Amino acid sequence: MAELHIIGQIVGASGFPQHSLFCKWGLHAGCAWKLLSGLREGQTQVDNPAIKEMSYWSHPVDVHYATKGLQGWPKLFLQVWHQDSFGRSELYGYGFCHIPSSPGFHQMDCVTWRPLGTWQEQLSQMFVGGGPQLKHSDLIHTGADRYRLHTVAMGKVHLQLNIILRNFDRYGVEY
Repeated sequence: MAELHIIGQIVGASGFPQHSLFCKWGLHAGCAWKLLSGLREGQTQVDNPAIKEMSYWSHPVDVHYATKGLQGWPKLFLQVWHQDSFGRSELYGYGFCHIPSSPGFHQMDCVTWRPLGTWQEQLSQMFVGGGPQLKHSDLIHTGADRYRLHTVAMGKVHLQLNIILRNFDRYGVEY
């Protein structure tokens, strides 16, 4: 079987309205992909930086897949959360990016967005916190009904990934 190794880190995030951020992440792959080792999902620690430009997580990602086909190439989906001084967590953004299909080192920025909600929800969010969230997290990485959502752009999550491909040439895949 052809193998894909993803080794790297979720470096951090920038461009968000507040700091004290953490990230929940996961990998989604099609039915032809088998997870051999590593974690399919995880969560970073909260970083509350003294210099407010960027939150750093340096969270490791180390995953090994096997596959017999390219359909359903893995995608990384992210949820960025803000933790306030009372320990409450508020969603700040969703995002996803495709895992690169070429071997080597890749530095990537994953842009994020969050649902906008009605004007009542926006007003409530300003004073109480919280805000609208997706009922089904599958909408993050599938484009099925995402076009119907009213969203607002948020910050970026910075990634560094090393991609190792093995035995793809045996299955007629050239890279």
